[in-house]
Amino acid sequence: MGKGFFQVPTAVNEPIKSYAPGTPEREEVLKTYKELWNSTVEVPLYIGSEEIKTGDTTTMHPPHDHQHNLGTFHKANKSHVEKAISTALEARTKWADLEWEQRAAIFLKAADLIAGPYRSKINAATMIGQSKNIFQAEIDSACELIDFLTFNVEYMAQIYEEQPESLPGTWNRLEYRPLEGFVYAITPFNFTAIAGNLPASAALMGNVVVWKPSDSQVYSAQVIMEIFKEAGLPDGVINMVMGDPVMITDTVLASRDFSGVHFTGSTDVFKGIWEKIGKNIHNYKTYPRIVGETGGKDFILAHPSARPKQVATAISRGAFEFQGQKCSAASRVYIPKSMWEEVKGYVVEDVNSFKMGSPEDMKNFITAVIHEGSFDKLASYIDQAKEDKDAEIVVGGDYDKSKGYFIQPTVILTTNPKYSTMCTELFGPVVTIYVYEDNQWEETLKLVDDSIYGLTGAILSQDRYAAAQATKALQNAAGNFYINDKPTGAVVGQQPFGGARASGTNDKAGSKLNLLRWVSPRVIKETFVTPTDYRYPFMGE
Repeated sequence: MGKGFFQVPTAVNEPIKSYAPGTPEREEVLKTYKELWNSTVEVPLYIGSEEIKTGDTTTMHPPHDHQHNLGTFHKANKSHVEKAISTALEARTKWADLEWEQRAAIFLKAADLIAGPYRSKINAATMIGQSKNIFQAEIDSACELIDFLTFNVEYMAQIYEEQPESLPGTWNRLEYRPLEGFVYAITPFNFTAIAGNLPASAALMGNVVVWKPSDSQVYSAQVIMEIFKEAGLPDGVINMVMGDPVMITDTVLASRDFSGVHFTGSTDVFKGIWEKIGKNIHNYKTYPRIVGETGGKDFILAHPSARPKQVATAISRGAFEFQGQKCSAASRVYIPKSMWEEVKGYVVEDVNSFKMGSPEDMKNFITAVIHEGSFDKLASYIDQAKEDKDAEIVVGGDYDKSKGYFIQPTVILTTNPKYSTMCTELFGPVVTIYVYEDNQWEETLKLVDDSIYGLTGAILSQDRYAAAQATKALQNAAGNFYINDKPTGAVVGQQPFGGARASGTNDKAGSKLNLLRWVSPRVIKETFVTPTDYRYPFMGE
């Protein structure tokens, strides 16, 4: 068959549609929203060519209207997980041997399907199942997932192009093999794009995958599988199973052929997985790759030279978009005393202007948190802040779960830089402010850095020396660091995402650094004129 050194299409970030009143995309997504809302789905396990309905089901409900039934998803037992593993391993031989440009074409087609015929469906499913407003759904389930798929193909080509030097008489080649076994992908509820990228990035590099989506994201996960199948992904390459997460994980990690985990979720869960891998290490055929993006306690630090309106907007957007349910969301803020009253006025004005309700009403900036467990946790911290002497509610503080899991965006002011909500990841629309004395800048830098997490953070300053000082002092406090911006909104190809400390392995999704974790390189040296005498010149008489 024909061969060539193929150049992949140049990756370009997907343009974000506006969904302004009167635009065709707005009408289309609202039409699709209504169609999905007025129908029910039954999501099976996807194992190889089979769509398995086990009969053990869980119902799905929109967080903003928890009495409405979206349908059900089927849950796996241990035998189904074992079948997913064996099916993946069976598919591996042909998939790993498939030419790389054929794998690339599948995921490039998936990206075009999302950009075109599936855009309104995947956005509407994300709006309904995860209570995202249309802008948050668009930048996530459409644009970011498209970007992951197209940029990953470009990064794969760049990786394959990287080759060692060859001296006269030899040819050195470097090939990038998939891992020997299968990859386990565990994805969160909050980003449909992450749910698609974690299994797809490993599969793109020739691996086969067992994928466990979050129970709270199955509604849009099913759309992802539909897209992958239409794009031509062979059966068994990505197998989707839902059910008891402990059982699924234990079954996967017990397999001798487990070769890696691609994870986004909580710090404690990831540490537990790492511990189990360690206990099973003598059982594995190879050392597993452990890649995880976990928790965060992301910060905004305002220098006395910062502009108050900019600080306030960074808080209002950084803390409250998608109800603060982003790994990168601002949840602790340090503001100089001289600026606080002005910033407070702007933030209070912003929060009081927020409209909250169903994402179908596009005037709403805020919708519901993901489920009752999250609601109850957030409500408990808000109630505690109302009681504590070293904290006060500046704005917000109300909540209601009678129809949906609605938490009013809440700003807490504390006099204690180690107050619980300054240290604990809450994952909701709650941000805590600590006001520092203007002459305590360097001491405040140390406070900001004193965290177990290291995911994102932002410095706002008009003083370049202060910005440079903070950039250096906080070099370990954030894997994604922003100057004069909010700490959210990383874009594939522009700001590769990830942090260290208790925030993960910092393998930078949205870059080729991540893809390198899913290959096992092999060097081939070929000598053209092979020696026939063991003696070297130095051995002469």
